[in-house]
Amino acid sequence: MPLAPYATTNEECHGRRISEPEAENRSPFQRDRDRIIHSNAFRRLKHKTQVFVYHEGDYFRTRLTHSIEVAQIARTITRSLSANEDLAEAVALAHDLGHTPFGHAGEDALSAALVDAGGFDHNVQTLRILTRLEQRYADFDGLNLTWETLEGVVKHNGPMAGPGIETPKAIAAFDASYPLDLASYAGLEAQIAALSDDVAYNSHDIDDGLRAGLFDLDDLRDLPLLSDLLAEVDRKWPGLERQRKIYELVRQLIGALVMDLTQETQRRLKATNPTSSADVRGAGKAMAAFSEDMESTVNALRLFLKTHMYRHYRVNRMTSKARRIVTDLFQLFVEEPENLPEAWRQAAVGDAPQHRTRIVGDYIAGMTDRYAMLEHQRLFDIYSRII
Repeated sequence: MPLAPYATTNEECHGRRISEPEAENRSPFQRDRDRIIHSNAFRRLKHKTQVFVYHEGDYFRTRLTHSIEVAQIARTITRSLSANEDLAEAVALAHDLGHTPFGHAGEDALSAALVDAGGFDHNVQTLRILTRLEQRYADFDGLNLTWETLEGVVKHNGPMAGPGIETPKAIAAFDASYPLDLASYAGLEAQIAALSDDVAYNSHDIDDGLRAGLFDLDDLRDLPLLSDLLAEVDRKWPGLERQRKIYELVRQLIGALVMDLTQETQRRLKATNPTSSADVRGAGKAMAAFSEDMESTVNALRLFLKTHMYRHYRVNRMTSKARRIVTDLFQLFVEEPENLPEAWRQAAVGDAPQHRTRIVGDYIAGMTDRYAMLEHQRLFDIYSRII
């Protein structure tokens, strides 16, 4: 199917930071997707927290399953808008690579530990992984992705420079050597990937929260949209068993969010009439968006989840443990870097304290939940086996 004029085409790809011959049987963005999927950082998402730590249940989302779901939603929307599915998929699959173990609890703890070294931000860490920390190739560090994929990862939530925007130092430094046009919006595909993330985590956190018993279906009946969807499910399938009702509710919620996002994006594209991907970047506003009414609904859903799920005492208890684990590991490795694995120890020992803290931060950020808990047990439990 031919792409729309506003889509990012394979032919207009800006290339890679380090020049390489392109593959004969894959587009540049398919190749990006494949490199992301085969990376160590992507595999580690299997045991990184979305909301629930991996051992709390086999059916809860992890960062890996979440990323796959975001990619599926992004492909669906870009296909309906005749945009570049492969680029949207690559951005979607890469967007969470920089997350620490234990989700936002781990990120908060690591940011506090690294405050004198510039703090920690998972979006910045994703860029570090893609351009430096992955070391799989003979000719370069990182994955050497295309300009468009890197731009999409960095700017998927909007411009990163301009009035009122504080550009993270690490991103500004990278931009100085490889400009990503930080003051503009990303291409349409990256914008869609960002909102597909909202669709996925809001709907699937409802699913996981219901499965975990943090709230019940009746608690959703006062929420906009969800109340109507539940009423429709009850009308069409009276007496439907609880689990099937949850699945049907979540399925219809995803469908409603995707439909609204697609229609509002179509409306904005028609009103603005961009004739190239450059026009999308230079439009001065997002082309991909929810309608005003749906944005209000999404905000109400976020508030509900924040109150009933993310701050639930069961989640708070694991969050508290997670912060202690990350903080303990960081302090020990900075003060006693000889406890780091060999490759990391060689990089950290003898370095300036600020450089050492960043190395330790990179090491901990790359851990899975499981590995962080095992490391903490090995290092702090006197009866635990060292190996």
